[in-house]
Amino acid sequence: MTVLARLGGLLVDAALGLPLRARAYSVDRDVAVPMPDGVTLLGDHYRPAGRGPWPVVLIRLPYGRAGLFAHAFAAPYARRGLQVFVQSTRGTYGSGGQFRPFTTEHEDGLATLAWVRAQPWCDGRVAMTGGSYFGHTQWAVAPYADPPLVAVSPHITAARITSAFYDHGAPGAENALRWAVQIGAQESGGLPLPTPWGKARVERALRRWPLQAADTVAGGAPVPFWRDFTGHAGPDDDFWQTADHHTADLSSFPPANAVTGWWDLFVAQQLRDVTRLQEAGVPVRLTVGPWIHGEPGEIRELVRTDVAWLGHHLQGRRAPRGAPVRLYLQQADTWLEAASWPPPGTRTEHHHLHADGSLTPATPAGGATSTFVFDPADPTPTVGGPLLQGPGKQADNAAVEARPDVLVFTGPALTEDLDVVGHVGARLYLRPELEHTDVFVRLCDVDPDGVSRNVVDGIRRLHPATVPADDVTRGEDGVLAVDVELFPTAYRFRRGHRLRVQVSGGAFPRFARNSGTEEPFAVSGRGLRNRVVVLHDAEHPSRLELPVLPTR
Repeated sequence: MTVLARLGGLLVDAALGLPLRARAYSVDRDVAVPMPDGVTLLGDHYRPAGRGPWPVVLIRLPYGRAGLFAHAFAAPYARRGLQVFVQSTRGTYGSGGQFRPFTTEHEDGLATLAWVRAQPWCDGRVAMTGGSYFGHTQWAVAPYADPPLVAVSPHITAARITSAFYDHGAPGAENALRWAVQIGAQESGGLPLPTPWGKARVERALRRWPLQAADTVAGGAPVPFWRDFTGHAGPDDDFWQTADHHTADLSSFPPANAVTGWWDLFVAQQLRDVTRLQEAGVPVRLTVGPWIHGEPGEIRELVRTDVAWLGHHLQGRRAPRGAPVRLYLQQADTWLEAASWPPPGTRTEHHHLHADGSLTPATPAGGATSTFVFDPADPTPTVGGPLLQGPGKQADNAAVEARPDVLVFTGPALTEDLDVVGHVGARLYLRPELEHTDVFVRLCDVDPDGVSRNVVDGIRRLHPATVPADDVTRGEDGVLAVDVELFPTAYRFRRGHRLRVQVSGGAFPRFARNSGTEEPFAVSGRGLRNRVVVLHDAEHPSRLELPVLPTR
């Protein structure tokens, strides 16, 4: 390593909040790894000075092996004496084959792992790390590796990666198209980073019907991922089965370190994964901060925790200290520590939706109803939330709440702080006019000045195949009881603030609008207005379900 390279590494460590290290290492570029089908994938081998063999940190990603990704996700570990092998996934940055996201990582990942273990510089011990897509490449390998991996760090990702693109049946069109355009630009040699004009093209493309060719409108050329996304959204389509690992056997899953953010699009499913790992007896460390996907603070935290995690498991260094679960309590500017997720000791509070627009613990006694009409030609918009690219997080919801297609239910001013920590839910009793219906529920925090800001939300797409289901039942009176899973959170509603619940038929352009017809969303070119009645009575107590942590 040159003096300039060492100096650059120290500057990167400082930017990431790491203790400064400058241990020498070398890099072998474009190392060929053969796959069983004859395709060759390329990787970069970071090798510390000295004699091996040593354990290996394996990273598999589709975004390139140089620049930001090398400086942030490979070199910091190499500077600490860890051997790293960074591989470009199939069809990206010199690796052969075609990049069909999520569909080949299981086979390619296991073949790469076997190859790494067979190299004379590897002592047989392999760990994996990385976030987002290269968190997914860990899930594609970790449950199936034999012998098991030593440790993994699947950050800002999910075992069921498609949960972020089809949220309870509703296609997450905005996140999917933004990522498709990024991938398309990357593959064509263009700028893969989001730009203001690129965002504007995505928004215009999502407003056109049908959506199948939105990739061409937004990015100028077809993108295989977008065509897969639009063509395989049906509830019975098994196209994505190879990409989903949420039912994998976890008996040999290695110890896991997971970092995510309350505004990360994968956080809901990732925390479900953490619970499954805990129940399987897998040692897990979890950090959830106030971040959106890929925010600098989130990146710093995942690298910082991984330096300690990998150093412990591969180099015998001191185990990470503190409780295994760390949660940032939003609006309180403090961190909570717990032994597990969800934190023990929470209680569930029910806040009922009343036809007069109030939100109280009392169960409605009358037979009143509320009604909204969703019009696909003028879809209910949304602001903020857990997006792949900002702006997201919290936003002023005044314009949305003023619309006639949004029902609003507001509670009284809180007399004391209310800490909501865990998975938030809602149960609604509905009588939709059409069988094809979306139900969107959003919980907001209304400050003393009346400004309403979103906290968590959730959506459920209904069609004949979903009734009945585990979370949807139909009563003898024909009324649907629909459970809507909102995102998890750790959030303090301050004294003097009020809870507010929105109920509507969509959240556009984050989710593709429901046409109200049987046509697949990708090819639909028309829409039907849908009148939805929400019931409020003792037999149909529509409500918000809050996990509340007692104040300390």
